This record gives sequence, C-alpha cells and structure tokens, in this order.
Amino acid sequence: MSKRPPITNRVRQLREEHGGLSQAALGDIVGVTRQTIIAIEQSRYSPSLETSFRIARHFGVGLEDVFGWEGD
Repeated sequence: MSKRPPITNRVRQLREEHGGLSQAALGDIVGVTRQTIIAIEQSRYSPSLETSFRIARHFGVGLEDVFGWEGD
C-alpha cells in the first residue's frame, strides 16, 4: 500500500465548476500538458509554485482554495 501525498487539490472540482473546462484546455492556459493536469488531479504530481499560482489565478481563487496540506 502506498501512502497518499500530504498535498491535496480541488483542480478537478474547479474545472467542473467553471463550465467543464477540459484538462487539455487548463494545461494550455497554465503552460503544462494535459498529462500533467491529470497527474496533479490524481495527486501523483505536485506542481511548481508558479504553476500552482497560475491555476489559482485562472479560477479566480486563492492558492489555499486550490491546494491543501495534510502533512505533519
């Protein structure tokens, strides 16, 4: 069993709340690939701080409204 990473996110939920924006479209907007967006949503990859801010800015929310920390 692998441990889940301590960083959580609401990227998929925000995409759905904003008209069903596709993973590919969000990737184009923030400058990463569709595969990177998929990995972020599945918590298999933690984006750079710059990409995190770009995602939050696109949705018009704060960074902590997109990403959370469940670590020690």
